[in-house]
Amino acid sequence: MQETRKQILEILRDRGEATVDDIVCDLEARRGSITAVTVRHHLAKLQDDGLVETPQMRHRATPGRPQHIYALTNQGDSIFPNNYQDLTTKLLAQMDVALPVSQVNVIIEGIADEMAREANVPAGTLDQRVRSVVDYLNKHGYEARSEYTQDGYILHTSNCPYHQVAQKTDTLCKMDMRLISQMLGVVPRLMSHIADGDETCSYLIPHNAN
Repeated sequence: MQETRKQILEILRDRGEATVDDIVCDLEARRGSITAVTVRHHLAKLQDDGLVETPQMRHRATPGRPQHIYALTNQGDSIFPNNYQDLTTKLLAQMDVALPVSQVNVIIEGIADEMAREANVPAGTLDQRVRSVVDYLNKHGYEARSEYTQDGYILHTSNCPYHQVAQKTDTLCKMDMRLISQMLGVVPRLMSHIADGDETCSYLIPHNAN
């Protein structure tokens, strides 16, 4: 990865969120002079790559124009070494050992329901809901897209944010299905599965789904 972009990702990881001015300041401390225009160019590229979220607007406490706030996506965060995958795998394994299947399902469904509430997909036509779900999934590292067919919409996700965990347990795959169902307001049909060796996880949402 281009060095300046790598440093911008590191700054966003360390700060949690940052404005262009924040990033310029931190980069200058590391490498010398750099312009805000250059930083915006790199941020746009990182957004295109799915590593940085669409910036949010923040109003200043003092007079002046509002500032855009940048943060890493889950995909952007995942490029840094961490122990989350291993920890998650062990936690799920212990849940499977210590709890009945029904209780594990209640926990996973509760997590998916909370994520769906946070997504706050607006009510509307099926087309509008599908677009909102695609936007949400892309912000969370799934590399999602939708396809319109004669049978209905097909929702494709070509990246699994927890692929290593999914190879050992299908618990988080079930959570994804619950999450997508809750956001759409309808249960789709799983057509393909990355954990089974397919290129995407794909879900069919029939045209007559309410």
